[in-house]
Amino acid sequence: MQRITFGTSGWRGILCEDFIFDNVKVVTQAIADNLKASGEASKGVIVGYDSRFMGEQFARECARVLTGAGIKTFICVRDTPTPVISFEILRRKTAGAINFTASHNPPQYNGIKFSPSWGGPALPETTNDIERRANEMMGEVCYRELSLDEAFKTGLLEEIDPMETYLADLANKVDFKAIAKLGTLAVNPLYGTARGYLAEPLEAHGVKVVQINDRRDPYFGGFPPEPSEKYIQDFIKLVKENPEIRLGIATDGDADRFGIVDGDGSFIEPNYIIALLLDYLVRVRGMKGGVGRSVATSHLIDAVAKHHGIEVFETPVGFKYIGELISQGKIIIGGEESAGLSIQGHVPEKDGILACLLVAEMVANEGMSVKALLERLYEQVGRYLTKRVNITLSEQLEAAFPQKIAATPSSFAGVPVKEKITIDGNKFILEDGSWLLFRKSGTEPVVRLYCEASSENRLEALIAAGREFIVG
Repeated sequence: MQRITFGTSGWRGILCEDFIFDNVKVVTQAIADNLKASGEASKGVIVGYDSRFMGEQFARECARVLTGAGIKTFICVRDTPTPVISFEILRRKTAGAINFTASHNPPQYNGIKFSPSWGGPALPETTNDIERRANEMMGEVCYRELSLDEAFKTGLLEEIDPMETYLADLANKVDFKAIAKLGTLAVNPLYGTARGYLAEPLEAHGVKVVQINDRRDPYFGGFPPEPSEKYIQDFIKLVKENPEIRLGIATDGDADRFGIVDGDGSFIEPNYIIALLLDYLVRVRGMKGGVGRSVATSHLIDAVAKHHGIEVFETPVGFKYIGELISQGKIIIGGEESAGLSIQGHVPEKDGILACLLVAEMVANEGMSVKALLERLYEQVGRYLTKRVNITLSEQLEAAFPQKIAATPSSFAGVPVKEKITIDGNKFILEDGSWLLFRKSGTEPVVRLYCEASSENRLEALIAAGREFIVG
């Protein structure tokens, strides 16, 4: 029997294999028991879902188990972005939310993401407890279910649509008037939950929008719903071939990640967007505080922070750690290289909708393209180039990996190692400021290698040295 395991963003599985109704009900009951043990259950739980296959059905079965446990349940009437669900947790002051999403994973996946009352992704102490409870109950009928009719009649179930309140709040955090001066924007919700959350409010504020992939498609056009350069070539082509388009903005399947295409069709890496927005928020908006980034995210952020005299918080991979910093009011902005960010005063969860709109505001107010803004930033703080590659391991290499990575080499690509950081994986800082990070996948025989340097030649040398360290 498949064991329930929560990763950095919840429990995910393949539909009809391990992600089945029986397992979903067990995990739901485990969450209900966790909330009862913590004394939070009386506040109620929001249930949402993204645009994947059977999202509504899983949400309804979840609601039957929650209401069967006597927990008031607020179920979303349509597929809803992850950051919007986070916003609604805080607005309604609920015990949390159960969100059926596999984010940017391929269409055959679905998942359960639990967010507690503080609005961010559940921390390990919470997910470990839910895991334990679920695995102890696997294979048993350990829950009571109410019919939806009975749940509605008793007041334990209520339908909600949090779009209007979220967008009203967003209008206070984004300068739509500035964006309206930018010109034409291209929007790509990638068949996901951001439909209605980007193009429509932009148009309502007088922005001319060209939109593609704006219908629900559980196959996501045949690709993973990830707004990376590899999977949005149709969007890049649209921007490149239409000179009137000043900027392209895209979101992933559950709208917690962003993808930015400059006006000339160039895809801009998320690492650089986080650094640009940090500089913009400090310099133009006058925001004060630190900045949070994961251990795998560019040190361009550190250079910008040093330029402005602000503190950097380095976290393990997983937005829950950055979300904590936002919730505590410690940082202006927090982000990850995997295209997630949020800002001070907003939800402690990745928000691709907000990220896209902030970039549009920045480009409009600065009167420069994203690439031009990045070059200007490089002139001020230095050049940082970042890349991630996956190294597939044979059985022998996988067995040898723990011992190999425990050692600290004296140098990589001819530059001495200055420091080793083990906050999440093994990160080697070199004397010239470049670095490498090795993180072993928890689900497959793959090592993720992250490298950063000040030039393309140096970056490629680091990648080769990192690969040689693992494989050679």
